[in-house]
Amino acid sequence: MGFGEVIGYGFMQRALIAGMLIAVLCAILGVFLVLRRFSLIGDGLAHVTFGSVAVALLLRVDPVYTAVAAIPIVLISSLGILKLTEKARIYGDAAIGIVSSFGIACGVLLASAAGGFNVDLFSFLFGSILSISPDELLIAVALFVVVIATAGFFYNDLFAITFDEELAKSSGIRTGRINGVLVLLTGLTVVLAMKLVGIMLISALLIVPAVTALQVARGFKTTILTAAGCAVLSVAAGIFSSVVLNLPAGGAIVVINIALFVAAYALRKTRMRRRGVLS
Repeated sequence: MGFGEVIGYGFMQRALIAGMLIAVLCAILGVFLVLRRFSLIGDGLAHVTFGSVAVALLLRVDPVYTAVAAIPIVLISSLGILKLTEKARIYGDAAIGIVSSFGIACGVLLASAAGGFNVDLFSFLFGSILSISPDELLIAVALFVVVIATAGFFYNDLFAITFDEELAKSSGIRTGRINGVLVLLTGLTVVLAMKLVGIMLISALLIVPAVTALQVARGFKTTILTAAGCAVLSVAAGIFSSVVLNLPAGGAIVVINIALFVAAYALRKTRMRRRGVLS
């Protein structure tokens, strides 16, 4: 089956469009999160998402709108992580651990009450981008526009707190509000990404393209563009290989991301050797 034949299917077109939009969001936010050493928030919110999906299944919410139903819980949890970090004098990783543990525990209990781990729940755990519906695609587009517009509006402030939060605060930037914007945008992106790679692999999509770009890119904007390019490439290649080779799309996307990281790391080491930095 050739590329032209595969791309002609409606489900493939929807998967590629939604996947690339989500990939761009994950790459952009991932750069901010990785540089702030807050990248594991994606993993923590993924566990919370598992709990919110279990709530939606318990309430018999239509699977198409499960992501929308999960958004309020995930957003509240993202702010909870931030407040624990700021107010309770808890390090970020500890706050993430507390919230994620609570989320996964509630998810297990609610999944049991909803009748166990059924097919719908497993599709959210491991992703099912090839089964995305037209309504889900519209939801993905709408959330993409919201996240991109918000990130663009607060770009300068996000940039400032990423590299020196204390200096940004002394310059008059309301760092608490900007931190809140960052974690809320991350929460929305996590909800979107669970359809692409599944709850279990969301953190990889947030972290790996960003660290790949940091290996080879120079300059902040170049890093963001490189991360977005790597994410889009991995999603397109992962979806196509999943159809042609009958592989799980989420796993294929993450493995290709890792391969790109290894290639970027090797390229950086080669450049350093040529410059005489490494012996």
